[in-house]
Amino acid sequence: MLAGDDLVPADRQRLERAIGIAREVSGLDFALYLTTSEEDSRAYALRLHGALDEPDRSVLLLCDPGFKVLEIVTGRNARRALPDRVCALAAATMRSSFAAGDIVGGLWNGITQLGEAARQPRTLHGPTTDE
Repeated sequence: MLAGDDLVPADRQRLERAIGIAREVSGLDFALYLTTSEEDSRAYALRLHGALDEPDRSVLLLCDPGFKVLEIVTGRNARRALPDRVCALAAATMRSSFAAGDIVGGLWNGITQLGEAARQPRTLHGPTTDE
């Protein structure tokens, strides 16, 4: 899910692709809100996260470039794969790109970094059948 009206179509597609990749490799749901935040950005991000279809297995990123706000909220199950230190590293990656004026690139890097960090291990053995 991507919410934000200030994106050109190519940027929107790029971010939707990052969300899709992160979802595919991690098995988690990702939501990005690129919008103006409310006064208490953390409380706003928590409310948005709670309104998602499956908040326990969701990761929400709230980015307000105008106020230089970035919030990452993880649900109960998502937090097992993405502890605070992993989210802090992704936030640092994003902020370094933001500082250089690259909001979309920073979000792309951060979202894919979170997806890779939460990557589901590949199964070496498939289901067995008795023949």
